[in-house]
Amino acid sequence: MALQLIFFPFTAFAELYKMVCDPDETDLDIHIPAVMMPQDAGASLEKMLLNTSSVSVQLYSPRRPVVDVAEVFLWLMAVGTILCASYWSAWSARDTAIEQEKLLKDAVDEIPDAKAVGVSGVVDINTASAVLFVLVASCFLVMLYKLMSNWFLELLVILFCIGGVEGLQTCLVALLSRWFRRAGESFIKVPFFGAVSHLTLAVTPFCIAFAVVWAIYRKVSFAWIGQDILGIALIITVLQIVHIPNLKVGTVLLSCAFMYDIFWVFVSKKLFHESVMIVVARGDKSGEDGIPMLLKIPRMFDPWGGYSIIGFGDILLPGLIIAFSLRYDWLANKSLQAGYFLWAMLAYGLGLLITYVALNLMDGHGQPALLYIVPFTLGTFLALGKKRGDLRVLWTRGEPERPCPHVHLQHSHELNVEK
Repeated sequence: MALQLIFFPFTAFAELYKMVCDPDETDLDIHIPAVMMPQDAGASLEKMLLNTSSVSVQLYSPRRPVVDVAEVFLWLMAVGTILCASYWSAWSARDTAIEQEKLLKDAVDEIPDAKAVGVSGVVDINTASAVLFVLVASCFLVMLYKLMSNWFLELLVILFCIGGVEGLQTCLVALLSRWFRRAGESFIKVPFFGAVSHLTLAVTPFCIAFAVVWAIYRKVSFAWIGQDILGIALIITVLQIVHIPNLKVGTVLLSCAFMYDIFWVFVSKKLFHESVMIVVARGDKSGEDGIPMLLKIPRMFDPWGGYSIIGFGDILLPGLIIAFSLRYDWLANKSLQAGYFLWAMLAYGLGLLITYVALNLMDGHGQPALLYIVPFTLGTFLALGKKRGDLRVLWTRGEPERPCPHVHLQHSHELNVEK
């Protein structure tokens, strides 16, 4: 049965009643309903109270669905993002290896590095930078927690738009260059930027306009679409640029991220009296629906509304080791079942699925996704490597040993001379 409340301005009352209890009254039966509503609904209610003499509100308590479709789509977005980024990274690594072999077969004395043969700007992180990354991320999270305000959120939006423009431009140029190869291979000199392809010049204004429109209208109901597009493009671009050279670095990085996620979701409650990670992700102190550094989808069949969210780190950090597994498989000429990528991908999907199961079992209380993702993804990789005898190569070299065609050609030449 719906409960109907009538709200009147305080000036409409002729008398004020004293809300106290008698000294000898012990048995009290007080029923004071507490109402929670979204911020936009509260603003609308406040506006109505100022403009009219009375407002009628109906309260009801519907049941939330056990599983919302938004979580399914968010799972597909996370898995699909890593899938696309991994294949792009593996294609680039394979093209680089092919170019190196061609140059060696042509008896080129100096072996070019990866930047010279097509993978420009690739950054290999090491163990020290993996640990430093988590420490810097912790400091940045505390800064977000302490300085979260409207002006600081505007700064984050600007930074996100810059990264989103770069990511969207990189993805579109790589995609469109397959059909517009001539525009992608012809360059023009631009001040402060150097040589820029004509395709990049054509795509960049669209990317900038897309990010600016999203930033202006980011508070509307459908703005999450633009945020997800920019976020996915940014994640794919980062996974294309940043590589882990071997399994040792990946293990250190994911282990540190594992402890980082647990600490700032659970342990931080004892130090700050609230979960720092959850407060920052939801944007409780900013007055908005969370920071832009996450993917989100509105809950479709949840009467309470809200968003299902996943942070960039829950996709980006496991994606580094999954992309590494596919690069290794392709360089080692391993089939899908005999390789590591398929099993790492399945382990990530299962870990993320268990995260949503735990989230629903905990009645919506925030859960650290890496708590479930890291053991599945990293544990599967290490166990398979140990079982197949590849763990030592994966742990140190990070790529299979390949015979050098230059040495082979030199050896053949010596044999011909002896004959």
